[in-house]
Amino acid sequence: MSQHEKASLLRELPSIDELLAIEPFLAIAAEAGHPTAVRIARASIDALRNEILAESVKQDREALVQRLSNIAKATFAGETSGRVDRVINATGVVIHTNLGRSVLSDPAVKALGDNSGYCTLEYDINAGSRGKRGAGAESLICELTGAEAAMIVNNCAAAAFLVLRVLAKGKDVVISRGELVEIGGDFRIPDVLEESGANLREVGTTNRTKITDYEKAISETTGLLMRVHPSNYRVIGFTESPTNAQLASLSHERNIPFFEDAGSGALVDLSEFGLNEPTISSSISDGVDLVAFSGDKLLGGVQAGFIVGRKDLIDAIRRHPLYRALRVDKLAYSAIEATLLSYARGTHFEDIPTLRMLAIKPEAIRERVKDFVLSLSGRVQIEILEGESVIGGGAAPDVKPKTWLISIAVDGRQASEIDSILRASTPPVIGRIADDRFLLDLRTVLPSDQPDLATAIESLLITNSGPRIPA
Repeated sequence: MSQHEKASLLRELPSIDELLAIEPFLAIAAEAGHPTAVRIARASIDALRNEILAESVKQDREALVQRLSNIAKATFAGETSGRVDRVINATGVVIHTNLGRSVLSDPAVKALGDNSGYCTLEYDINAGSRGKRGAGAESLICELTGAEAAMIVNNCAAAAFLVLRVLAKGKDVVISRGELVEIGGDFRIPDVLEESGANLREVGTTNRTKITDYEKAISETTGLLMRVHPSNYRVIGFTESPTNAQLASLSHERNIPFFEDAGSGALVDLSEFGLNEPTISSSISDGVDLVAFSGDKLLGGVQAGFIVGRKDLIDAIRRHPLYRALRVDKLAYSAIEATLLSYARGTHFEDIPTLRMLAIKPEAIRERVKDFVLSLSGRVQIEILEGESVIGGGAAPDVKPKTWLISIAVDGRQASEIDSILRASTPPVIGRIADDRFLLDLRTVLPSDQPDLATAIESLLITNSGPRIPA
């Protein structure tokens, strides 16, 4: 392309005002504001000007405007990709950390709306005076676990750090070498111990730790005995570790608090569904002095860290200045109360999506998959396969519930291409790829999301050879 032709094309570039009067710039202004639309319009013109100077393909004015629109869409999509937005989770990972972990129950969602304005966060409505923050949620969690007292902070890592900081700063924390784990996101127990000001006192070996190892390690500088539940890993084979009851007996005999980081926070027995996670109430009944656990994993609520146990220890932690920095807000308390009330009513398996997803039987998923597939138009080519779901969230890594998967194939497209197309749908559909197949697991798809999932699948315009449903 000659310099004259390039100059001619550059003169055809529309003005900023012209761009702001057309889509997608109108949509960008409506969503993100006029200044953002102006900035993206300028950036798009600069980008296209550089393309004209570098390329040898001539375009007319209409094509230039279309190219500017495409650049603007891509730019805006890139800028907004980091925002929190709704997705359809068809991965089969129930507690998907990257996708927000547990789905809130309808009662919890209602509580968020009801209490988003003024509410009785720290107000006693009966006395007409200042009340205690979180009193309702704390009372419920004590009732459900059998603990004397409870407190709530913003996550389980904060809970563990606070306990160690208050009760063991400058003292030894005795912990099995096999429990010095990295839980996720570079959260390592030894690092937390160091930052809290406590001193790490490792005992036993990676696979075997005995009660006598703890006994020998206790000295006048010991501040805590600590146990970390292996939520996200398993050591199998030649293993040994003392029970909570044994450690509690030793700690009480030596007048040293026993603290357990229980991780996933199961409030009810889930063994019927293959999850042999210890319940928080069992730890309390075994004599553990303090237990910390998460609110957005097996409990099925919002992100939070619970600390339950002895009242004197809870009171000491509550008085520490760090508690104010780590406490939760009115929305978290509202959702926590609503979630715990489902347990108190005995409706948790009906109300809480995480528990419903864990409890659903493979045969029920298969019937749901068949109905969903048959509801799709004839353009969609799929296959139904047996497969496995995943618990996720660092809970029960060896438990993989049986499920039925939808495999989508498109002539001429790789599984990765199908994945990209569905992630670009509205709302995005997140599936998984295995053995060069793109797979969807309805275990983790909310029933209310199925119409949008169907629309996204049909948009692939797949030539249908008929769904193959096994007998």
